[in-house]
Amino acid sequence: MNIGIAIKSIRKKLSITQYELADKCNISQTSLSQIETGVKRPSQKTITKMCTVLDIPESIIYIVAMQASDVPESKKSVYELVYPSIRNLALQMVNSEHRDLVTA
Repeated sequence: MNIGIAIKSIRKKLSITQYELADKCNISQTSLSQIETGVKRPSQKTITKMCTVLDIPESIIYIVAMQASDVPESKKSVYELVYPSIRNLALQMVNSEHRDLVTA
């Protein structure tokens, strides 16, 4: 599971800079960069804050963060069949109207 890549994907989908998101979440831009690159794992409190700021359910972050390596070998064929659609659906729940919440 790569939470950092998920946060970055959602942030970029909303056209929000690292600085804007970090500022609203009360963390440094450097910390956010480290989270997005996988150098640092965000605390649950930080994930919750980001989801609040972005106005998205936490489950969206976890769905987008899921990777094939998270799935047992016996379930990989189902994962490969279903996951792309689930991920796209989750990302559709993140839309440009949410950008105004962060940049306002």
